[in-house]
Amino acid sequence: MVQLRPHQTGEGYKSVYSELTRPSLGSRLRTGVRVTGEVLITFGLVVLLFAGYEVWGKSAIVDAHQNDLNTQLNQAWGPTDDPTVAPTAAGPSVKPSPPVRGKPLAGLYIPKLDKNWVVVEGVTQADIRYAPGHYPGSALPGQVGNFSVAGHRNRATFWRLDELDEGDAIVVESKTDWYVYRVSRSRIVKPTQVEVVAPVPGEPDKKPTKRMLTLTTCNPKFDNYQRLIIHAELDRTQPKSAGRPAELGG
Repeated sequence: MVQLRPHQTGEGYKSVYSELTRPSLGSRLRTGVRVTGEVLITFGLVVLLFAGYEVWGKSAIVDAHQNDLNTQLNQAWGPTDDPTVAPTAAGPSVKPSPPVRGKPLAGLYIPKLDKNWVVVEGVTQADIRYAPGHYPGSALPGQVGNFSVAGHRNRATFWRLDELDEGDAIVVESKTDWYVYRVSRSRIVKPTQVEVVAPVPGEPDKKPTKRMLTLTTCNPKFDNYQRLIIHAELDRTQPKSAGRPAELGG
């Protein structure tokens, strides 16, 4: 029978249960395993929450900013003149204002991916945080040269750019026109190969004769030690007064 009363020892009164409940090596190991398991579960939950934010939270934030940029672009363009009304007097054409860093510039549509964005001027991290960005100094939409645009490789922006094939349409919207480009080439390059956005891609010293579009993004997904490049050439120009291009369901 186990004694219920404490008994006196050289160290004072002591219960027999103190010996029975003293932590053993096995109990310490079990406690360590349990604590480690709880830490790993907590860490896993944090990772899942972060992944959820990257997939859905960041996309929602980008979409909200895109809505704001779209409003800004429409306000900047303003109402277009009625194309059925002839001008009352001949005069010099108005030269478009130069792009302003961080401000909306054009619309970009990729029908195959069912995606569209407002493109802003500039390619710094601040510029392209919520939108694809136009490389300053590169051609503007529809111009001779290389209209070059960079975008992050996240689900809200250029995540699926690798799915584009030769001949796929990329549509750019300006104040008065739609520009329908067709993919001509895709390739993987090093980040230092900036000649891909030259007026003639790969030949920075050559004078351009074609009207091109280049999209750039990080590669592979979740990393940035390469760049995915999509080149396209202008297929046709359609005035907005004629409606939306067939590629957009117009």
